[in-house]
Amino acid sequence: MTRDFTDSVAPRSHQATSLRWLLHAMSPPTNQLLAALSSGDYERLTSFLETVTLSSGQVLYEPNQSIDSAYFPTTAVIAHLNLMESGREVETALIGNEGMIGVPLVLGTDRIPMRAIVQIPGTAFRISAKALLSELNANRSLQSLLLRYVQTLMGQIAQNLTCMQLHSTQERCCYLLLLLQDRIGTPDLILTQELLARMVGVRRDRISEIIAILERAGLIDHQRGRVTILDRCGLESAACDCYRILRAAFAVPEATQFDQPFDESR
Repeated sequence: MTRDFTDSVAPRSHQATSLRWLLHAMSPPTNQLLAALSSGDYERLTSFLETVTLSSGQVLYEPNQSIDSAYFPTTAVIAHLNLMESGREVETALIGNEGMIGVPLVLGTDRIPMRAIVQIPGTAFRISAKALLSELNANRSLQSLLLRYVQTLMGQIAQNLTCMQLHSTQERCCYLLLLLQDRIGTPDLILTQELLARMVGVRRDRISEIIAILERAGLIDHQRGRVTILDRCGLESAACDCYRILRAAFAVPEATQFDQPFDESR
């Protein structure tokens, strides 16, 4: 059963944004995978990391293109898109400061069958493929952490496909807004209705209807090119179960050590 709001939903307080999210927004931008490393492992890796600014619409990888760099987003959000022969695009994963772009390198290959494109502009740490492969061989903690992340990312892709089949457009829209807030660490999202429509996979006029309903419910505020989440708890109630499932899955666990070396010859 879906849980769409209607015009009869009473407005909620604009003060519902939690203190936790406000404090998070005040913290220096970081990447949660890198932050999960020990201080020594992180310091070792920083000599290979370069801070880059990514712009909206920037393509990081094309399908089956050789990967020369990996990215650890801090404030940018990147989507994996599966391209159809008809020209349609299907978003399979949304990646921000909880993850990395370039997971095929962790799996021993240098190509990805999808397009990686920046949806929300911001910053990221970039590392060359050669340096990352070298560190994966030298640092078993990093290897273990990224392998566990790949497993979780596969779960996100499967959850997204399930969501598209089972849940309403409005539930999925709420789910995506929450994911975006998680990934950039602020309730203020630089987001057009056209972009949100592409991410959800529906027409823009349907997104306009949903934005209006959520605004009347006091859950969000919408200005041209910007969506502000006002009532996170209310938005979580309006979202499908996929959000809660993914949020639990992305809690970074302690990693098991792996002994398989990585091929650095690429």
